Amino acid sequence: MRQSSQVFGLAFLLFVVACSDRDSAVQPVTEAPGTTNPFFAESTLPYGMPPFDLIRNEHFLPAFERGMAEQSAEIEAIAENAQAATFENTIVAMERSGQLLGRSRRVFGNLTSAHTNDTLQEIQTEMAPKFSAHDDNMLLNPDLFARVASLYEARDSLELDPEAYRLLERYHTDFVRAGAKLSEQHKGRLREINAELAELGTAFSQNVLNEVNESAVVVESRDELSGLSESQIDSAAKEAESRDLAGKYVLTLQNTTQQPPLTSLENRALRQRIQEISAARGSTGNEYDNRGIVNRVLTLRAERATLIGYDTHAAYVLDDETAGTVEAVNDMLGRLGPRAVANARREAADLQALINETEAEPFELAAWDWLYYTEKLRLQRYNLDEAQLKPYFELHRVLNDGVFFMAEQVYGVTFEARPELPVYQEDVSVYEAFLDGTPLGLFLFDPYARESKRGGAWMNQYVLQSTLMDKQAVVANHLNFVKPPEGEATLLTMSEVTTMFHEFGHALHGLFSSVTYPHFSGPSVPRDFVEYPSQVHEMWATWPEVLANYAVHYESGEPIPQDLLDRVRAAAQFNQGFAQTEYLAAAIIDQAWHQLSAAEIPPAEALMEYQAQILLDHGMDFAPVPPRYSTPYFSHIMSNYSAGYYSYIWSEVLDADSVKWFEENGGMKRENGDHFRNTLLSKGGSRDAMELFREFRGAEPSIEPLLERLGLN
Repeated sequence: MRQSSQVFGLAFLLFVVACSDRDSAVQPVTEAPGTTNPFFAESTLPYGMPPFDLIRNEHFLPAFERGMAEQSAEIEAIAENAQAATFENTIVAMERSGQLLGRSRRVFGNLTSAHTNDTLQEIQTEMAPKFSAHDDNMLLNPDLFARVASLYEARDSLELDPEAYRLLERYHTDFVRAGAKLSEQHKGRLREINAELAELGTAFSQNVLNEVNESAVVVESRDELSGLSESQIDSAAKEAESRDLAGKYVLTLQNTTQQPPLTSLENRALRQRIQEISAARGSTGNEYDNRGIVNRVLTLRAERATLIGYDTHAAYVLDDETAGTVEAVNDMLGRLGPRAVANARREAADLQALINETEAEPFELAAWDWLYYTEKLRLQRYNLDEAQLKPYFELHRVLNDGVFFMAEQVYGVTFEARPELPVYQEDVSVYEAFLDGTPLGLFLFDPYARESKRGGAWMNQYVLQSTLMDKQAVVANHLNFVKPPEGEATLLTMSEVTTMFHEFGHALHGLFSSVTYPHFSGPSVPRDFVEYPSQVHEMWATWPEVLANYAVHYESGEPIPQDLLDRVRAAAQFNQGFAQTEYLAAAIIDQAWHQLSAAEIPPAEALMEYQAQILLDHGMDFAPVPPRYSTPYFSHIMSNYSAGYYSYIWSEVLDADSVKWFEENGGMKRENGDHFRNTLLSKGGSRDAMELFREFRGAEPSIEPLLERLGLN
């Protein structure tokens, strides 16, 4: 999931910007006389949804330039106000500032992830350091900080309500963590670091996107694709035609180490080629090599942390999360990692035995064999494979009769299609959400992969709920399902279905938001808490009433057989050793990099050797199960999940304990959903995250339900 952090109301958005050529300047653009920039006024569409049909590439630079100028004037007026600082004339004024910049940056940041183009990438290149400088000008403004600090010191006498009190504390923390207390000399260096990091982040992200597209695997003959479905083969042929390779086949990659075709491809040599191409991305010495960028990013982050007063970047990040300390995260990863690898080794032994039994010339299990033989073993043990399930998981049926059905049963939320509202790409659809008939917000659904879209699955916000600004939420889910040939159904795997429910949990977190200040809207919570509500929603994917409602054969309409359902549930813990090992290996890599001082960062050419040493040192060096992401294409840790990839497993502790609460209290009941919404989902970041959990759960979190779920107890 992609999360945006926010400071200064709607304007200060930290998003992943992507570009590649630092020297490619985009000249300032002035609106031609008589033209209208859609960003210059608030949208008149329902809920302030962006008017995508009116927005053009050339509108962004003028909106940014005017937006930054407007907000700079607003901030200067706040900082130089001759009146004594009050909560209203300082904190609330900052919350209200930057409306134009905020709405244009949100649309820009979302489009550059979901539907980018060369012009947008050029604008990213130009604007990344400018945005960084603009943000620093506010956060490092001594007069502005003095007003915030004076209010902070007097906070107990200001008679603020709890949300306002927390907002004041949050602003003070944000300023201090941004370097507001540093000397002018150190502030100057911090500005340089932030500007360079902004440029490096854009370059890294664009390299990842470009190499995913460039690394697509070209296959010469249809025979090599044996094992794939006819639909998959047709999609590969269509992709080849789009690349002027008619008569051939192209298998596109996702931004993970393992690739979906490895599950069913019979050709071992092709599986190996796909795996090796995937794992080598970003480290082959080509124009998209990210090793030098990674080295520089890690070095600058370590230097910045030291400037602000922390030993390492990880210490800096974790001090503001629910985990609190490096030691707490290391302890959790250290306890779970060895257990996961032990499970994976047992699973590997079973796969090797299957290879020895079934292959005329047995070979040693390798990373490119794991998914293929896992499916064979799943079929052998449970009479279950992906091909049996997919006909029952048609995309639109899963959305309408699964995801939306769950929302209505658990929360009383219904969805109505709004096809008349404009979208940025033809596959995107818009729905209006209602809570017990009362308008709640808009939900955009963007399901398919394309070259203009980054990999993964995420939620974002176009409009942030806030009673101060009289706004309701406009949120979006972005997925990367393979689009089938025209006229054919989109059939999903069980994992893809679960991803839909997960991302929809993020969407509900945004839609249910009921806070005063935009700073706290929706998923504006600590990174190691933001995944928790969405992970809870994964349980509904296989909840009996929900599954029975959406799992029907896409052609016959027959419900999924009960026997097949029973086999799905029986196989729930199957292959968990693999799943947890690949995830935990990546989380450990992230922590290890960010727990180094600047002097300890290895040179670019030694990056991959050092990554291998990290895995060895932590007992995670199990070749058949490589990390889910390797450092040169690990987009999470080069963006706003740096030193934070552990958060998925940290949140899963809370998730598993919450699922247990639902089970103990009758499962899919409206009163249970209302309790979860009222005590936690609607609060956003307006209260301490763990306080919200305790109010919902009625107890401290327990790790035992997670250990039981993963088979690690």
